[in-house]
Amino acid sequence: MADPQRFDPTLFWTLPADTLAAGLGCGLEGLTSAEAAERLAIHGPNTDLQPGRTRPLAAVLRRLLEPLSLILLAAGAVSVATGDTGGGSIIVAILVLSIGLDTVQEGYANRAAEALRRSVAIRAEVRRDGRFGDVDVAAIVPGDVVRVRAGDIVPADALVLDSDAFTVGEAALTGEPYPVEKRPGRVASVLPAEATNAIFRGSVARTGTAVGLVVGTGRATLFGTAAAALAEAQVPSPFQRDLHAFGLLVARLTLALVLVVLALRVLSGRPALDSLLFAVALAVGLTPELLPMITTVTLSRGALRMARRKVIVKRLAAIHDLGAMTVLCTDKTGTLTAAEIALARSLAPSGTPDGRPARLGAIAAALGGDRGSLDLALRQAAPGAEDGWRPEGHGAFDFDRRMGAVLASGPEGRLLIVKGAAEAILPLCATQRAAGPGQAGMDAAARDRVSALVLDLARDGQRAVAVASRPWSGPMPEIASETALGAAAGLVFEGLCTFVDPPKPTAAGAIARLAAAGIRLKILSGDDPAIVERLSGLVGIDATGILSGADIAGLDDEALAVQVRAVDAYGRLAPDQKSRIIRALQARGAVVGFLGDGINDAPALKMADVGLSVDGATGVAQAAADMILLAPDLEVVAAGVEEGRRTFANILKYVRMGASSNLGNMLSMAVASMTLPFLPMLPGQILLNNLLYDCSEIGIPFDTVRPEATARPQVWDMGGLMRFAAVMGPLSSVFDALTFATLILVFHATEARFRTSWFLESMVTQILVIFLIRTNGRPWRNRPHPALVASSLSALAVALVLPFTPAGAWFGFDPPPLAMLAAIAALTVAYLATVELVKPLVVSPRRKT
Repeated sequence: MADPQRFDPTLFWTLPADTLAAGLGCGLEGLTSAEAAERLAIHGPNTDLQPGRTRPLAAVLRRLLEPLSLILLAAGAVSVATGDTGGGSIIVAILVLSIGLDTVQEGYANRAAEALRRSVAIRAEVRRDGRFGDVDVAAIVPGDVVRVRAGDIVPADALVLDSDAFTVGEAALTGEPYPVEKRPGRVASVLPAEATNAIFRGSVARTGTAVGLVVGTGRATLFGTAAAALAEAQVPSPFQRDLHAFGLLVARLTLALVLVVLALRVLSGRPALDSLLFAVALAVGLTPELLPMITTVTLSRGALRMARRKVIVKRLAAIHDLGAMTVLCTDKTGTLTAAEIALARSLAPSGTPDGRPARLGAIAAALGGDRGSLDLALRQAAPGAEDGWRPEGHGAFDFDRRMGAVLASGPEGRLLIVKGAAEAILPLCATQRAAGPGQAGMDAAARDRVSALVLDLARDGQRAVAVASRPWSGPMPEIASETALGAAAGLVFEGLCTFVDPPKPTAAGAIARLAAAGIRLKILSGDDPAIVERLSGLVGIDATGILSGADIAGLDDEALAVQVRAVDAYGRLAPDQKSRIIRALQARGAVVGFLGDGINDAPALKMADVGLSVDGATGVAQAAADMILLAPDLEVVAAGVEEGRRTFANILKYVRMGASSNLGNMLSMAVASMTLPFLPMLPGQILLNNLLYDCSEIGIPFDTVRPEATARPQVWDMGGLMRFAAVMGPLSSVFDALTFATLILVFHATEARFRTSWFLESMVTQILVIFLIRTNGRPWRNRPHPALVASSLSALAVALVLPFTPAGAWFGFDPPPLAMLAAIAALTVAYLATVELVKPLVVSPRRKT
């Protein structure tokens, strides 16, 4: 007997039942209670490990160790050390608020994962000690024999040993929208979606009963493999990676500036303590203290706006990632399609449209009381077709014969209506309905033509059901008999009814909208490639060279990375293959989103840069996603993309303005500290300058954004940011130098008046230039939001008034005379005009924010 601990149950559906049982070290009659207890100790409970819970303290520490957070902590400490207790407290409070909001937002994802435990059965029928009884699902082990009935959730992966009219819904696992028949027998295919002799944990029994040999439990199931993605650590998103890189860049610049200024001042004989305090104050001046708050508030505002557009944001940073997305991968069922089977066509035997087959099919479905998805589609397509008819007999659908029958009495007398698989119905038909009145013969050639038509329909993604009839005078036939119908007079072949899972009316328009926004859409489905290919054509996706799961299995990662560049449609994919495709796209530099709602989508949702699920999706999918769409429609995604790009555009405004302004000011102060016999600005004045400037930008999260900014994917452009700062920063330093020269050479300003005048000039130029560089276009064509106007002008008013109040003396200010103020005003106007002239040279003409 094989060792069950070493037995590999992979592809168990390809093995005979006896071989599988031998490998599991059991029989086909079930286990004893003692054997089950031993196996439970070996394999563990039939549950999924809960996603690793991040303790609040650990979540806070992780964010606190980010470069920008460390810089802000140092800035706060320095502010307190230099006597600016208020400023230091504000910096620390901003950091605490930002980290707190992010930590709370992350907690939502952990709580959503609890839905996983409620998505599977609680108890199941298991044969133990020779008889079936209810057992807790967690106690099921490999080697158990389980019985599943209609309405049950399959408790484990199992090989079907016996079945009776048994079908399951596997849409959440494989993407297949139709119920799938399961019966014993060998299957050669390696794809779970084609394993007609296997049932998988998490699928739902629709009809009949089945008995199965349990092979996989817990995380060793198809469901468990998908759900295990929730326990994996979340990799940093593109936004988090870029923010981390920006923090490192600021840290390097800050350290370099501190060391250079400190060294030069000490070497030139300046007091060491004053030099240290001044150098540290410069470092604080370079720090974007409000960046965490601006980022969090802007993203939070974006989340509120997205909620109004029916998108619930679980992870704030995902808003930027949605705006930066260049490729959207989506499942088919329930996202591109309605996940509701609909009658597509009703065809005469010749293949021409004819409503009679659908009408007869609807009568049979209604009078027979059938509740299958195809029967419901027939009744919806021909409501009231059964009016005037009454049932006289009913033969339920027989899964061995693959057909069912209804004997009805109505306007055409007593009529036997039979519907089912074409290959089962056609051999029983002696004649076929003719184009005109009467009937035509049904020979082998005619049957071959119909069979060829059924194949063509299948390639077009349509499932065909054959309908036949015959006037009947005897008792209701027993269709379960192999010879009953055949022995009777031949049936009349009425035609075919075809069914599809139709695309949503908005799908094609939404895909075109996404394409216009620079986002390429790819279908990653577990459904049949032929159906995926047909759907692709209907919604406007190029399905040339569609790949199946079997094709993907034969490609290594390098070959797959080449294929994904050209192929936009995939069928019969296993969950791990969806993840492989996403990794291959990311390896090519794409920012990838994934939209899915099934258990089989969880790994891909976790792997994608931004995972999108829908309201009503499985708990596993929602737990793995970053955003949940309240309406399962691509139109909602397109609207969310616009909001993501608008949000990031405002974040980028703060980064761009802060980087250029702070760099310019710090360069000016560093140069002045080397050339002037006194400090150009006291450490406390530097911190006040920086704090007032940051306060002036509090309104940025509410600012307007030009449509061009949402037209293409938005990403951090470090090169462009540095180019902007490298030009605009030194430009402001040039005008600072002119201000220094004017104050020293023209007005012979005292130290206090020099510092006050330069403080005023610095504040006016920094704040007013916001209205110029907040947009790449002309400022009068893109008016700022009133909130930004209010925050900017309020901060400017405080800066202009403070030196002339008694409080100004606390900061060492000395009000300058009117002539000096007039000179500063003239220099400010000249600076603003120069900025507007130079701006087109350092901003991208492709994006106008």
